[in-house]
Amino acid sequence: MTTESTDAPRAARVRPPSAVPRPPAVAVGPPRASGRATLPPPRPGRGLRRRTVAPLMAADCLAAAGAALLVLGPDAPPALPVAALLALLLLHGRAGLYRPGPAPTALGDLPALLGRGAVCWCATAAVLAAVRPDRALSPALLVLAVSAHGVLVCGGRAAVYRARRDLARRRPRAALIVGADPAARQLAAVLAAHPEYGMRPVGVVPPVPVPPSPPEDATSRTALPRLSSPQDIARAVVQHTVRDAVFTLPPYADAHTAALLRSFVDQGSAIWLAGAAAAREGRTPHPGTDHLWGFACRPLDTAPPRHGSWGKRALDLTLAAPALAALAPVLLGCALALRLADGPGVLLRQECTGRGGSTFTRLTFRTLRRGDGHGATTAPPSAVDDAPASRVGRLLRRTSLDALPQLWNVLRGEMSLVGPSPEPPCRVRLVTRHCPEYADRHRMPAGITGLARVHGLGRDASAEDRARFDNLYIDSWSLWQDIGILLRTAALLLRLEGR
Repeated sequence: MTTESTDAPRAARVRPPSAVPRPPAVAVGPPRASGRATLPPPRPGRGLRRRTVAPLMAADCLAAAGAALLVLGPDAPPALPVAALLALLLLHGRAGLYRPGPAPTALGDLPALLGRGAVCWCATAAVLAAVRPDRALSPALLVLAVSAHGVLVCGGRAAVYRARRDLARRRPRAALIVGADPAARQLAAVLAAHPEYGMRPVGVVPPVPVPPSPPEDATSRTALPRLSSPQDIARAVVQHTVRDAVFTLPPYADAHTAALLRSFVDQGSAIWLAGAAAAREGRTPHPGTDHLWGFACRPLDTAPPRHGSWGKRALDLTLAAPALAALAPVLLGCALALRLADGPGVLLRQECTGRGGSTFTRLTFRTLRRGDGHGATTAPPSAVDDAPASRVGRLLRRTSLDALPQLWNVLRGEMSLVGPSPEPPCRVRLVTRHCPEYADRHRMPAGITGLARVHGLGRDASAEDRARFDNLYIDSWSLWQDIGILLRTAALLLRLEGR
């Protein structure tokens, strides 16, 4: 598609590095059997203590049931409290009340719990007044219901958090501290002295790769090891079963740290930001910030919205199916023009890498001269990109009409309307050797257009720039961002800017 350079999206949840050196290949787990550069789909619930979620939900349910029994009585319509309870759990989940930090408190949760509880109780009172006017709740009863609910839920959560701290003291999880001295060493000492946070530091990872340090003497044998190489990190992860990674600096400050972050995410580790990294934009603390004995700390949501989820897929089907039907005369006209100008074989079938490293056959209109030796209907995209185009082909490429057959790939679920550009497997393997972040682009299906394209990064752009923009798009994905990219692409097409 056509491109232009504009500003990056403001709503991104992560910030890309301003200058991207070549990062080393970082692997924090045992090697996979396959040599293909693939990434598994995101695991749900990263950054959560899963054993805490069910008790918290149970405490909320018991509190709501107790308040309903106190105010409504046992003869209340059963469907009404159940509906209100489901709505309450949904609101709590959307507010992150089931994603507690390292040191949560019931009093800290109380304002959010009271606000959402009041909303649900007001809705319940309104429905009850409409269905059973004789059982309508008076303002005094409504205040009593909200107050009783707040007291019960606060007490239940306090019991859950106390049990969690006791369990954390007995069975702390192994953790790696990523950051520079002395902040990383200070944080490691705090975690070692306070096991109630549930993290047991087993090593410190410097923010940039450094040569291996000389052997430690007897006076430093008790200090945490400094894991300065990918091999050291992988060995520590396997040996100690590392479950948490704590970053004391922004994880996207440089390419090496970003590669470390994605490696920990690939292993399913919980990611925490501590110290200066826990501040938003380097100024004010994030609203969900907790602390580790005075060090600001908050979990990092490393599971981006489910790529290929129902929302993205629904958008693809909603737009691609009508577009393919409406543009059928245009497709037939392009095919006829190519057939008359260049002979048979109007479609080009190209093997490309999709989500997770799987391959698919991408369909485009053939834009090459028949005499160039690339006239077959199946050719590697690298050969297609370098070959001269015919007169009709140049027109199709300039107007981006040659990409219309890819709408069929979108309908089949092999591509998306918005995503990283599709590339042949041979090029992916070649580029990944010197740019490991390039393989991370395949966490999402390839797209007809994308964030890199609308910023002027076409076929001739550097692999590092394209990988940075594509990974930023994946990490900050939202449905509105997809719609915005499609609108910007449409504006570029109207200006007939060539690729």
